[in-house]
Amino acid sequence: MLKKVDNKALDSILETMVDTVGQSKNEIFHIGEQCRQDFSAMSAELIEIKARVVRIIDEGDTLEKNARFARKRLSEVSRHFHQFNEEQVREAYEKAHALQVDLQINRQLEKQLRNRRDDLERRLFGLQETIDRAEQLSSQISVVLNYLTSDLRQVGEVLADAKRKQEFGLKIIEAQEEERKKLSREIHDGPAQMMANVMMRSDLIDRVFRERGVDQGLQEIKDLKRMVRNALYEVRRIIYDLRPMALDDLGLIPTLRKYLQTIEEYNNKDVRIAFTSLGEEKRLPAKMEVALFRLVQESVQNALKHAQAKNIQIKMETIKDQVTVVVKDDGIGFDSSAKKEGSFGLMGMGERVDLLEGSISIDSSPGAGTVIVIQVPIKVTSSLS
Repeated sequence: MLKKVDNKALDSILETMVDTVGQSKNEIFHIGEQCRQDFSAMSAELIEIKARVVRIIDEGDTLEKNARFARKRLSEVSRHFHQFNEEQVREAYEKAHALQVDLQINRQLEKQLRNRRDDLERRLFGLQETIDRAEQLSSQISVVLNYLTSDLRQVGEVLADAKRKQEFGLKIIEAQEEERKKLSREIHDGPAQMMANVMMRSDLIDRVFRERGVDQGLQEIKDLKRMVRNALYEVRRIIYDLRPMALDDLGLIPTLRKYLQTIEEYNNKDVRIAFTSLGEEKRLPAKMEVALFRLVQESVQNALKHAQAKNIQIKMETIKDQVTVVVKDDGIGFDSSAKKEGSFGLMGMGERVDLLEGSISIDSSPGAGTVIVIQVPIKVTSSLS
């Protein structure tokens, strides 16, 4: 039996927990940021150290060559001592000695630089591990923090199925955080990294103009334009993943065709995707088009990621008052009668179909592929999202 709890006392406990978790998240964030700054500084120093090592090695090779000639000269003077005066003998000795000293200093400096280089590489590796752990901890704390500030705020209103809703709510938060993390990484590794490279290349262009001439400078500008173009492409791709703008302009069928063609091309034709549209190609209510697009998108991604399918068939039939979607793949399949751990994607699809007041059936078995059938009535429903 669930007993009635003091909401005020519970809210006070939650406030304390939220503050503590929030402070911990901020501390982890600051640690991560400091590590990133150190990583950036050390990376710059490592580049400089590597360049100095190359220069020192070149200088050492030159010194060694000169020292070898000086020793040869000194040996010649020593063998024919009576043929040289005192000044020539002293000059040969001092030159050989000076070159030998310079060579020893050079080798010692090279050793120091190599040690510093190795130390920086080790420290950079450790910093990268710390940064990765900080990001992972921050993501986990975000899940806890969102959970504390949302689901548990209503814990006083105890429901009969509280445990199930709690687990499902946490799954939603985890999925949201995963999507945010994925988007953050895509922006960091794509446009943000490209923009950073653009800034570096823009600084380099001025130096190239001054040191290598106009032709090299123009080549650098062409490379810069290519990098900007690639960054723009990445931004557009990320926007498309968030919500394809063609869905508003062209409608569901053309957008699906373009999306499936893009997925097929992305997989280098290793995957064949066939799309067939039957019946009347007409515009549906906007929220219904978004929901159906996401359902097909989720089905195709599951077939590629989990089922390892090579052939995927999508059929969509639109009649007067109903849309039917069939997604069939030749993947590894699964036991659809068993409750599968971590099948949150399928649960999400079921929830979305329920909002459309439709039905979904999934027929699959190990080694026999999967068939998903979705049927949705065509009508404007305010609950669609």
